[in-house]
Amino acid sequence: MRRALLLLVLTLLGIAPASAQSERAVNFYNWSDYIDPEVLAEFTKETGIKVRYDTFDSNDTLETKLLTGKSGYDVVVPTGYFLERQIKAGIFLKLDKSKLPNLVNMWDEVAKRLAVYDPGNQYAVNYMWGTVGIGYNMRKAREILGPDARMDNWDIIFKPEQIARFKDCGVHMLDSADDALPAALNYLGLDPNATNDADLGKAADLMLKVRPSVRKFHSSEYLNGLASGEICLVLGWSGDIKQAQKRAAEAKGGVEVGYAIPQGGAQMFFDNLAIPKDARNVTEAHALINFLQRPEIAARNTNFLGYPNGNLASQKLIDKAVLEDRTVYPEPATLAKLYILRARDQRTQRLANRIWTRIKTGR
Repeated sequence: MRRALLLLVLTLLGIAPASAQSERAVNFYNWSDYIDPEVLAEFTKETGIKVRYDTFDSNDTLETKLLTGKSGYDVVVPTGYFLERQIKAGIFLKLDKSKLPNLVNMWDEVAKRLAVYDPGNQYAVNYMWGTVGIGYNMRKAREILGPDARMDNWDIIFKPEQIARFKDCGVHMLDSADDALPAALNYLGLDPNATNDADLGKAADLMLKVRPSVRKFHSSEYLNGLASGEICLVLGWSGDIKQAQKRAAEAKGGVEVGYAIPQGGAQMFFDNLAIPKDARNVTEAHALINFLQRPEIAARNTNFLGYPNGNLASQKLIDKAVLEDRTVYPEPATLAKLYILRARDQRTQRLANRIWTRIKTGR
């Protein structure tokens, strides 16, 4: 009884006993394969804040949890166009920038693009960004297309006769209407952000023509599939494919993985750190976000993942091979051709989801 009373008095005085301090935690919900695991251990060692870490592989999964309410998470990682819609829905807390001194390290170029979704950068901080392009087994590509074959062309994915040549060695695509349909629209010379039924119907027709060559739609399995040589062609996210490249090299099994940003333009996406409005550990959430924006920590995550980050100060600490890889940090001419996606209205999103179900089932 006396101990309980003492704890109450200390709490009222703002003095947390040692046992309470050791129980501090932050619940972090991130994409699969999207952090150097040693970083979280280092955060806990330094701050005493335990990280409870869960993963997802779809923005839809994250959004469902957030819209349901009481998600139980303190820091989440929505992609830009989902972030835009979720901000409008009142899901996130405004960041307390006085608790985020490492924001001085952010890259203006990325912050400016992110502001399209989050005006004033009030609700989110960029974690990583990347492109949607073509991952491939280099040896298989040479065997199929010849020694001088170039893979930086959307014809490889969207011409039925071209993608069919890769069918036997295994083709995967992201299970994401938000990534595949805009790529198809862009290939057709249409607006990747098209909302009208006619344009989306044209994208659907194109996808249905190449559908017979696709072994599986999944947003994370292709990483290991490419690295092991189980599959040979992917429409996927840049950093995941770069991780597959790294794993294949480490395995020394003779598999070489390549990544190409198609010349016709591709999607540039932004994954961002945000705090749900119902977060229970807001102070700890800010501490984690600030830690992840230390230049040396942001650089370690980029080196580990193969994704570029929005932290300009980190670039001097990034491995030269990563920083100078133009499929990771594109040159200005390529960067200028990259498009970004905007949040769809509910009608268009429902239509896109129906189209995607039709594509995946092949009917």
